[in-house]
Amino acid sequence: MTDWNNNLPKNDDNYTHNINRNNERSLDRRGFMKTLVGAAGVFAVASLPWGTLAAKELMGLSDKEYPRQKIVDITNIAVGDSVEFHFPSEHDSAVLIRLKENKFVAYQNACTHLRCPVYWVKDQQEMVCPCHHGKFDVQTGEPTAGPPRRALPEIIVEVESNSVYAVRVKRYET
Repeated sequence: MTDWNNNLPKNDDNYTHNINRNNERSLDRRGFMKTLVGAAGVFAVASLPWGTLAAKELMGLSDKEYPRQKIVDITNIAVGDSVEFHFPSEHDSAVLIRLKENKFVAYQNACTHLRCPVYWVKDQQEMVCPCHHGKFDVQTGEPTAGPPRRALPEIIVEVESNSVYAVRVKRYET
């Protein structure tokens, strides 16, 4: 009879004999989790500068000033008519409406629902989004019908020397 208590295990009897065998996975669960957490940390740290820039941009939108831009001469727009223009960049479409002799309003004309173009309908005296039948009040830019829930961003305009100028964009107030 063999006394197992006094004998040292042979290499073949070792329970950990397969740890360093060839063709075995070199990455176990613990190693995988460490790698996963390390990679997540690297991505988090790498995204911090971009997040900081985005936060600064979003926080400063309400105060952001753009170069003055001439829209139209007063003599070229009749009361009740509208003029399309681009502000603050050439990719941002907008519309200027002359409501009264000395009253002009301007809005970015992308619907706040799904960014479809918004048009001034002179006969109905309202701004209409044809995509989902959204309507906006021309005085305030607030939605009056349809799916839009937010007002159109207003463009602040100034009249100077018989011309209308776009000055800045009034952002949403939350």
